Amino acid sequence: MKKISFSLATAGMFILSTTTASAALLQDEAAAEASKPFTQVLKEQFIQGGPVFMGIVLLCLILGLAVAIERIIYLNLATTNSAKLKQQVEDALASGGVEAAKEVCRNTKGPVASIYYQGLDRVGEGLESAEKAVVAYGGVQMGQLEKNVSWLSLFIAIAPMLGFMGTVIGMIQAFQKIAAVGNLSASLIAGDIQVALLTTVFGLITAIILQIFYNYIIAKIDSIVNDMEDSSISLIDMLAAHKK
Repeated sequence: MKKISFSLATAGMFILSTTTASAALLQDEAAAEASKPFTQVLKEQFIQGGPVFMGIVLLCLILGLAVAIERIIYLNLATTNSAKLKQQVEDALASGGVEAAKEVCRNTKGPVASIYYQGLDRVGEGLESAEKAVVAYGGVQMGQLEKNVSWLSLFIAIAPMLGFMGTVIGMIQAFQKIAAVGNLSASLIAGDIQVALLTTVFGLITAIILQIFYNYIIAKIDSIVNDMEDSSISLIDMLAAHKK
């Protein structure tokens, strides 16, 4: 009886020590995982997601960022001090006439200066002709401002769709394994489910990043367009006053 009790106690101590060692090992692995740099963890998760869908999602992110950066640089260069330009054109009209005002517009960058130039260039044909030129050229400049923005919205839409597609394919593979083995085992399908979910996560991250840039670009375009419209009205008023 004592031998049996001793054996049970020994087995209990062995199980307890094994459990403690396993828990300590898991804690060490978790601590090691937490101590890894974020970029390394991101790289490992990206590799686990699979090269096909993750590569396409990454391509969407790179192309989307390239378009966003190009648009932001262009829009910032297109932004001008319209109040200052208006005053300069008005002073030039009063002192040197239309040609002096056109020279001011030539030396100023941005769509507002270009619209001013087109209106001043057609003022000799009449005020109505100048107004039509301003409106027409304003549409051209608006198209330049919105150039390639549709590509950015496309990448925002495609990235999460690709992630969801990767998730669906991963789940299909997991259920195929269950059907082939005939046994529902968590360890059997955990890898496929993890890969499936990783593609969705990276697709959503890509869409979120690009959406932030997209909203900034749209807000910048709206601001410039409003500035162009106000400046067009001011130009027609100046030309009407100059004609009197």
